[in-house]
Amino acid sequence: MSKITRLLGHMQCGEKGTIVSVGSGPMREDKPEKEGLTERLLEMGLVEGSRVEVLHEAPISGDPIAVSVRGALVGLRRDEADYVEVLEDSE
Repeated sequence: MSKITRLLGHMQCGEKGTIVSVGSGPMREDKPEKEGLTERLLEMGLVEGSRVEVLHEAPISGDPIAVSVRGALVGLRRDEADYVEVLEDSE
């Protein structure tokens, strides 16, 4: 079985895994990373090696999402969650 790495912002409810990097999401010229976003994500507990699970998504649009990380419930916009890379658990 191969391990799959995904961006947290692309994961669905019930999916879980281990954070492998923060701040390595899509860096696009049309939408650069917001100032201080990586630091804010780290302060919320989204650090390398932490287990994360998507627990809830907003109705209709699916944005924002609520994730469980290090015993805390954290709300994130999907575009911000795309700066967190997760090694997904294999089924």
